[in-house]
Amino acid sequence: MTESATLPELLDRAASIPDTGLRLLDRHLQAEWLPWSEIRDRAQRIAGGLQELGVCRGERVALIYPTCAGFFEALFGVLVAGAVPAPLYPPVRLGRLDEYTDRTAAMLRAVDARLVLADGRVRRLLGEAVEAAAPDLGCLELSALPTRASRPVRVTDLDLALVQFSSGTTVDPKPVALSHRAVVAQTVRLNSFWPDGDGRVHSGASWLPLYHDMGLIGCVFPALERPAVLTLIPPELFVARPAVWLQTISRYRATVSPAPNFAYGLCAEKIRDEEMDGVDLSSWSVALNGAEPVAPKVLRKFQRRFSQWGFRPQALTPVYGLSEASLAVTFSDIHHPFSTRLFDRDDLADGHRAVESADGLEMVSLGRPLEGFKLRVVDRDRRDLPEGRVGKVLVRGPSLMDGYLGMEQATGAVLRDGWLDTGDLGFLVDGELFLTGREKDVLILRGRNHSPVEVEHALDAVDGVRTGCSAAFSFMAEDRETESLVVLVEARGEVAGAGYPEIASASARAVRAATGLQPDHVEVVPPGTLPRTSSGKIRRREAMQRWRGGALRPPQPVNLWRVGVAMVRSSLAASRSRRRREHS
Repeated sequence: MTESATLPELLDRAASIPDTGLRLLDRHLQAEWLPWSEIRDRAQRIAGGLQELGVCRGERVALIYPTCAGFFEALFGVLVAGAVPAPLYPPVRLGRLDEYTDRTAAMLRAVDARLVLADGRVRRLLGEAVEAAAPDLGCLELSALPTRASRPVRVTDLDLALVQFSSGTTVDPKPVALSHRAVVAQTVRLNSFWPDGDGRVHSGASWLPLYHDMGLIGCVFPALERPAVLTLIPPELFVARPAVWLQTISRYRATVSPAPNFAYGLCAEKIRDEEMDGVDLSSWSVALNGAEPVAPKVLRKFQRRFSQWGFRPQALTPVYGLSEASLAVTFSDIHHPFSTRLFDRDDLADGHRAVESADGLEMVSLGRPLEGFKLRVVDRDRRDLPEGRVGKVLVRGPSLMDGYLGMEQATGAVLRDGWLDTGDLGFLVDGELFLTGREKDVLILRGRNHSPVEVEHALDAVDGVRTGCSAAFSFMAEDRETESLVVLVEARGEVAGAGYPEIASASARAVRAATGLQPDHVEVVPPGTLPRTSSGKIRRREAMQRWRGGALRPPQPVNLWRVGVAMVRSSLAASRSRRRREHS
């Protein structure tokens, strides 16, 4: 398949290959088999209904679904109709329904959604968001679409295929507009890293959310393009029972399965030996680690913990990517164990230079650019820096976004002369990429730059702290002459509030031992308190603002009365929408 193909063309081809498709597991691990051929047939029916409603080529349709068959019917139905799907995340914390409503309404407006398609359970909670954004055709379930055969729509590889939102760790998430050419180019390159020539039939397993680039572009589309079998686990099931991920890989002999760094730490920390009874991880040849900073200690801990169940060291594969590049930009070598180097902390902080040191900071190599991609590390004036110098990371490649949808100024700020400013800081050594952090997240302490990631990784080893659930930031208080370092950490659920002071003391000691920095304040908060992006990453800037404003509070327990009110409002909004359509 050439890179000038479109996603509907990939679906037509996959539908002709038997025994390929999606295996959807429910919370009881019962499997629903959904072959690509059936997805294609359902998509054509959905496309006809959308066309009957008046959805036209290029118009955006928002999708709000959990991991279920309906998501794929809607996704490919929109694509077959020539429209552009914009997957959004469903509500997962009912205690923060107001926040979810505001963000969802903002995203619906940002993509100028003509219609919202939603799962029935989710739709009951979307009334206020849909009413605030006011899409022309309202919010519908698939069963409410008209029944009509679809009409062929000519879509080219240069047309938009997808709008996905950036993670928004430092700013509000932006709508990333991706063409069919970009998405297919990314997919082809991902599939090239696990060639068929090794004698195995490759298959995937994933618990990643489908609204996230790693879950959709990194897992679903490669399984479509190959075509192959992909087993999907509900994300909420993985969070509750991490062992399900490894059990699924073993049961279905999956060869490729990605996850962010926190997931590997969660597995090493939470999975009990008895949950691994009968598990064999020897089929897992590519365990991608991306979407957030990669911690070498977490990788080694995962290796040691699961080697007795057949997990091989060379499987762990650190990668680097971002939404604006469709997904992946660099890959480390999938045939060898991940590599690290030690760099002097003072040189990194003062001279912005990467100087190797026997007792320095250990950093993970994120590998080399994918085929067709190029990297540059530049200073603030976009002048190229030599290897070993820390600067802004720029990317060029075949799967870059067209831009931020409807945001010309924001697009122009990051896309210039075909190069994407990633917003990340890093350096190259022997052609391999090492990242030091986000440009807007740098800790400035007594005139020196430090990475918040190094501080946060030090906290993962503290007893009682949730892995990957911390935020470090610096600011200048009015009554001080120097910047303050503040560390926020979430305690594990089983830790009582009386244990928080000890966690705070242990956290300060861990940061000092790992980085030489002395936190001015350590705040321990209940689990689920820190603000997160839709993909689960901590929003450091928002955490800082909430902490400084005294508004950092844990999510409230589910208020069933409030949920009921939301359901009633949703029903009323839908009734008003129907009356308006009937009147018109």
